[in-house]
Amino acid sequence: MLPFLPRASLLTHTQLASLLVAATCAFPFAAASQAPPASGQHEQHHNQQSNKALSKLADAFQLARCKFDPLLFATANGDSRYDDQIGLAIAPAVRAKQFALYHQMQTQLKSIPRSRLNVKDALNYDLLAYELDSALLMEGFPTHLLPLSQMDNVPSTLANYADGNGSQPLTTVKQHQAYLRRLNQLPSWIDQAIANMQEGMRIGVVQPKAITVLMLRQFKQLRSATPQESIFFSPVARLPAQFSAADKQRLSVAYRKTVAEQLAPALERLVHFLETDYLPASRDSTGWSALPNGAAWYLAHINESTNLPLQPEQVHALGLKEVARIRLQMADLGPKLGYTGPPQQLAQWVAQQDSFKPFSTDAQVLDAYRQIYATVQRRLPEFFSLIPKAPLSLQLEPELTRATASDHYTPSAADGSHPGVFWPVVNDPKKYSRVDMVSLFLHEGLPGHHLHAALLKEIDLPDFRKFSTENPNSAAFTEGWALYSETLGKQLGLYDDPVAYFGHLNAEMLRAARLVVDTGMHAKQWTREKAIAYLVDTLGWNEARAQNQIERYMVTPAQALSYKIGSLKILELRARAQQAMGPAFSFRKFHEVIIGDGTLPLPILEARVDTWIGSVKQ
Repeated sequence: MLPFLPRASLLTHTQLASLLVAATCAFPFAAASQAPPASGQHEQHHNQQSNKALSKLADAFQLARCKFDPLLFATANGDSRYDDQIGLAIAPAVRAKQFALYHQMQTQLKSIPRSRLNVKDALNYDLLAYELDSALLMEGFPTHLLPLSQMDNVPSTLANYADGNGSQPLTTVKQHQAYLRRLNQLPSWIDQAIANMQEGMRIGVVQPKAITVLMLRQFKQLRSATPQESIFFSPVARLPAQFSAADKQRLSVAYRKTVAEQLAPALERLVHFLETDYLPASRDSTGWSALPNGAAWYLAHINESTNLPLQPEQVHALGLKEVARIRLQMADLGPKLGYTGPPQQLAQWVAQQDSFKPFSTDAQVLDAYRQIYATVQRRLPEFFSLIPKAPLSLQLEPELTRATASDHYTPSAADGSHPGVFWPVVNDPKKYSRVDMVSLFLHEGLPGHHLHAALLKEIDLPDFRKFSTENPNSAAFTEGWALYSETLGKQLGLYDDPVAYFGHLNAEMLRAARLVVDTGMHAKQWTREKAIAYLVDTLGWNEARAQNQIERYMVTPAQALSYKIGSLKILELRARAQQAMGPAFSFRKFHEVIIGDGTLPLPILEARVDTWIGSVKQ
């Protein structure tokens, strides 16, 4: 555990946020928020042509993303138009084609005169330029040679879709046919993944041994003794009653044939390869810096996840400062919880209190979340003028991925075919604590991910912006917004309960600790064990919970940095607006400015807020 620091040694939120200013100003889009107005009737035709060219290029870019990776850029974002495709972007030839196309699109975009665009289209121009730059950021790094992890892999994603409650609904014959077409493409994807990993073994781009062990456990669970016992056959048991007997028979035969002839042999090949070849070749090291050109690769991940050219040392120091600041707030809260011991042991004490674990069934946990949901819905209009129409559903994480998953959200479909879903991970309801529930709901549900993601589908945006919540380069905004949303529990009255407020501080502590362990592992050669021990010591978690999180960060370098970096930026912008506007400041208007244009890179978001502040002051 870090020493308990005196208040004088800590930075304020404003000082912490100021660490980001220099990097923000260096970002190439920081000043690109408005286009100068075109003048003269003779230019109107040229302006219209520029707008049309931009719109056509933006549509082509979104189509390309969906074709290359339909699971990530379509289905996971609530776009069901490509639910019959997997894509093969991990294939070297396809990957090269994708990057060549994006370079071509960059050239086309530069040929469009930005000065002839209206304000709305100028923003589209800037964001399309950002998306293309970001898509090409990883071109020089062999990301395709790491096609599988325990957190993100196509076989498990498709297995999770089998219950029909996630991003790919299964309520019509057409939807089942689309899902079956995906399942029949899976063996080719698996064989390509094996070929990629064999190349990775040759050049030293492999997963750590601990990660390969987790993947093996997960893929072994996907196997079955008979086709009928496979999770991929399970949709047959849930075929809607209104399906005709002929449709039921045809789908049942198709599922059985696909599992027996396609999936079972492919999964056997994958498990055999991982166990026999890949596990012995997996590395003993933990972080990204151990990979070829790993330091530069990690810097690229930081840039992608935070939108800022931050250095690992900056982020690490920021994390340590934030951990110390939050510890002071926890120490002040301890007596309200009935704790009188050393401040350093408060988190461990809270984790051990059975009085904070009142549940005995999964249903009771869900009911408690529904009560939080009802309270938030009642108070939300006081602080938000933009509230989505799409409903939010609460469902427990499926059993297959429950042991390795983190609580998460999946967006609603643009066509309304399924709602947004908050997936709490409940392994044992009797051990499930209510401490974190309010903060978790505010983050994953309302006003966090659901408010942002559902609004994206309802406001007038081009598709490349509408379907953006799952993109890695949007994490600073999406996760930053969700973490900022947790802080609003104070305004909503939900943190009047000291247990819930401790949960918020503990959740914030996790995001601060992530800055430390992520940079520690990937840039400072921390071992997996050292990172696990740091979380146990800092958060009061048991070792199994800390291990689950650390192994997530091991395979998603820098993604965990986006939460705190993004949240600090939004808090900084709010403080700036409050100081400039005084009594004229409005939470409703501020939040409208932040989320009213969808997902924005942090520098463009800052420019938008500054423009709003300037217009109000005038």
